[in-house]
Amino acid sequence: MINHDFINLNCSDGTSMYAYIAFPENEKQFPALLLFQEAFGVTKHIRSVAERLCKEGYAVIAPDLYHRTVKRAEIPYTDFPTADPHRKAITLDGLKTDLAACYDWLISQSGVQKDKIGSVGFCMGGRVAYYSNAILPLAASVSYYGGGIDLLTDLCPQLHGPQLFFWGGLDKNITDDKISVVINAIKNAGKEFTSVTISNADHGFNCDERDSYHPLAAKEAWAHTIAFLDNRLK
Repeated sequence: MINHDFINLNCSDGTSMYAYIAFPENEKQFPALLLFQEAFGVTKHIRSVAERLCKEGYAVIAPDLYHRTVKRAEIPYTDFPTADPHRKAITLDGLKTDLAACYDWLISQSGVQKDKIGSVGFCMGGRVAYYSNAILPLAASVSYYGGGIDLLTDLCPQLHGPQLFFWGGLDKNITDDKISVVINAIKNAGKEFTSVTISNADHGFNCDERDSYHPLAAKEAWAHTIAFLDNRLK
């Protein structure tokens, strides 16, 4: 059984933010994950990912990162123009505030193992997962096709936990040269990482509500994700 619902968090900048939570039942202590949305909001798919991770034994919180411009948006995956203004309105300072609110809430929960917290993110959330690993004391982080990480490589020396990356070989926006920038920066920083490029998968391959969904790639990446997290958080 899973306890799941939306909660409302107060952020230090005076804003309030909804977050979807999924907590294991009948567990005395459990590790936790921050789960970060794609550009389309905390959609049904992202909530289902939260519940799947919860079934693996993790407490999960998925914050509504668009809360400063719209509350609880669920934008169709075919309507990127509607999502884009909200995506562009996100700032690193705002993210820092939001992530702190989620992290502080997690460590205030009696069942959460405070030294066993990680992050997972997809698309826009893949970049946020990487960013969270740099500003929070995380034990591990997983980034699925996170665009824009190549613009944040100055944060590599600050990464706390090992970082797992998934990329789609057919992704026309996150090209090999951008991936190389990220990987070389992490190598130079001496940080632990794993980088997986799935040659026949495109951007968004994990989401079964997108045209780019690739069932085999999603299944294999999920198995790798759970093994990576379990080895570091359990």
